[in-house]
Amino acid sequence: MNVRRPQNDIVEIFGYAPNDTTRECRTLWTLGACPFVSCPCSKANHDKTVVYGTCSVTTKFGDCVICPNRLYANNFETLKRVSFDAFGDIPFYTYQEYIRHRSSGGSCVVALGMHSGHEIKLQQSCSMDWVLAKIENANLVEYTGIEVQSIDITNNYRDNWYAYKNIRQDSVIPRSEHGMNWANVHKRLIPQIIRKSLIYSRSQYVRSGLYFIVPDIVYKKFEDIIGEDIPLVTEKAPDVITVHTYALGPAVQEGHIRQILPVRQIRFKMQDFSDRFVSGPNLPSATELDAAICSALGLSL
Repeated sequence: MNVRRPQNDIVEIFGYAPNDTTRECRTLWTLGACPFVSCPCSKANHDKTVVYGTCSVTTKFGDCVICPNRLYANNFETLKRVSFDAFGDIPFYTYQEYIRHRSSGGSCVVALGMHSGHEIKLQQSCSMDWVLAKIENANLVEYTGIEVQSIDITNNYRDNWYAYKNIRQDSVIPRSEHGMNWANVHKRLIPQIIRKSLIYSRSQYVRSGLYFIVPDIVYKKFEDIIGEDIPLVTEKAPDVITVHTYALGPAVQEGHIRQILPVRQIRFKMQDFSDRFVSGPNLPSATELDAAICSALGLSL
C-alpha cells in the first residue's frame, strides 16, 4: 500500500514491508508466525498479548536487522555457507532432516541449535547458538561453532507498529521512537564472542574455530572498538574467528521478501581480537577520564 512513511521507521514486519497488505504478508500477521524459521515469532510485548514480528528497522547507517531469526532466510542459507567454508561440499542437514537420513552412512553436517534439535548448553548459563557437527559413518569427527547476533533497540516502535497493523490508504504513519542499543556491543556481544571462541579453541574436535554471523552495520560498531586494521589471516584454525556479515537486499514489490546478502568475510586470531578489545586503538585515554570527572564536579584540571 502506498502511504507516506516516516524517516525513523520499521523496515520489516513478519518478513515483509510494514505497509504490505497482500495476503501472503497479512496471513503471517494473523498467525504471529516467522517465515524464516517456520514457527511462532518470539518478539512480543511483556505480557505476551501482542506479537510484534519486527525483523528490521531504520538506523542512521541504513536498514538493520534486529532479530537473529531474520538471518536464517532461505532455509538457513547463512549456516550452509559456514558449513561449506568449514567442511566443504557435503550434505547439510537440520536435526530433523538428520533423523530421517542417519542410517544412510557417509559424511554429512548436522546443525544443532534452537530451531534444529536444541541449543548446546554448558555450565554457567553458557549456550552455544549453533554447533555444526560433521558426521562420518555415525561418528563425530569434527565440529565448529556459530554465534549469530543482531542488535537490540532502545525505546519502542509501538505507535508506528499499530499504525501499520491498522493501515488504510489514507493512514498517517507516525515516527517510530526506537533507537539502537549500540552499548551492548562492548558490554555483552564482544565479551560473549571472546569467551565462546576460547571454549571452542580448546576442543580436539574443532579445526575451524568460531564463526560469527552478524549484520554488517552492527559489525562496523565492533570495528569502532577494535579498529579496522586488526591483522587478518587466511587459514582456518581452532583459535581463529571467521566473521560473515550481511545486509538487507534492495526493496521488493508487495508480496515478496527482501534478500539477505553477504557483504564481508573476515578472519583473525582470537587473541588479537581479545587484546584489541581490552586495549584497542579507540580506548578512551586517562586524560579524557580526568577531564570528564572534573567537568562533572564543575572543576578545572
